[in-house]
Amino acid sequence: MQYLILEDGSIYAGESFGAKIESEGEVVFTTGMTGYQEAITDQSYANQILVFTNPLIGNYGVCLADNESLNPQIKGVICHQVARYPDNWRMQESLPEFLQKRNIPAIQGIDTRSLVKKLRLHGTLNGKIASSKEQAEKIAAELREKNLTQHIIKQVSTKSPYPVPGSQRNIVVIDFGLKNSILKELTKRNCNCIVLPFSASSQEVLNLHPDGVLLSNGPGDPEEMQEAVKMVQEVEKHIPLFGICMGHQVFALANGAKTYKMKFGHRGFNHPVKEIATGKIGFTSQNHGYAVAEDSIDFQNLMVTYKEINDNTVEGLRHKKYPAFSVQFHPDATPGPYDEVSLFDEFMMMIDNFKGAKNA
Repeated sequence: MQYLILEDGSIYAGESFGAKIESEGEVVFTTGMTGYQEAITDQSYANQILVFTNPLIGNYGVCLADNESLNPQIKGVICHQVARYPDNWRMQESLPEFLQKRNIPAIQGIDTRSLVKKLRLHGTLNGKIASSKEQAEKIAAELREKNLTQHIIKQVSTKSPYPVPGSQRNIVVIDFGLKNSILKELTKRNCNCIVLPFSASSQEVLNLHPDGVLLSNGPGDPEEMQEAVKMVQEVEKHIPLFGICMGHQVFALANGAKTYKMKFGHRGFNHPVKEIATGKIGFTSQNHGYAVAEDSIDFQNLMVTYKEINDNTVEGLRHKKYPAFSVQFHPDATPGPYDEVSLFDEFMMMIDNFKGAKNA
């Protein structure tokens, strides 16, 4: 038996199916019907305990090719039921085996509907996966005093630059907690990528003479990313730029906007967004707990390109002077709908047009 203890004193009991360790994290939920492996290995979930709203996970096992990272930093998995007999021709191991090998605790048998209702009502809460509930009041009091997602991008970002070879456009990718699916979309377009740490300076970026710069997804509070903000402020003047998720928030901050922490965030693969210019609705994959404050945007420099249908939050920005844009959602999906994957093609076109104008 293991227990999930929340900072408000709530206790949820269930059966362990992951690593038998104790762990603390920010408790969040995802509405995705599939893609449990991609979610668990997404570094945007670093230092978080993830609750799956889908009542059954693990039914098709785990395949290494579907990992979004090799060393996931998630702090725990909560579900109603894990499949007892997973089956899939690509499967290499079961989900419990995967979690145990990576030292990630997990609990099944919890009333996830009740838990998610609590998170929606009260907002994101800190929690602890514990082997005993005897010290629940003390644990809850300690959890209320902790910031469990502070300064975590350096925990998930690459420590050293590395290449992902290609034959055409040279792209510098800034790793804030990079998903492999972003690199896959760039390599599909024959991009020659160099991945740099989150702390890369503008000079380090410019010294590589890239054709474009992509700011990746990542966990934590974007307001902590002041070095990256300064880097973007200089780089966007010289090179086409595309920001995704955390990259979108850093791009916004670099151009004078502000961000705020959402009540419970957007996590899942069914979030509808509206493209302002065309009125087109697309369904998107999302994973973020912060958003750009619309009333802080300097409309002399930026324009809003996408909005979320459910809560009207800002989902996309474009610079009016420089060849630079960003989106809050994940156009790479994986898993999820590919409604907006063409944004990678738009980035390629922006790069080619910029080079053409520069050489004219």
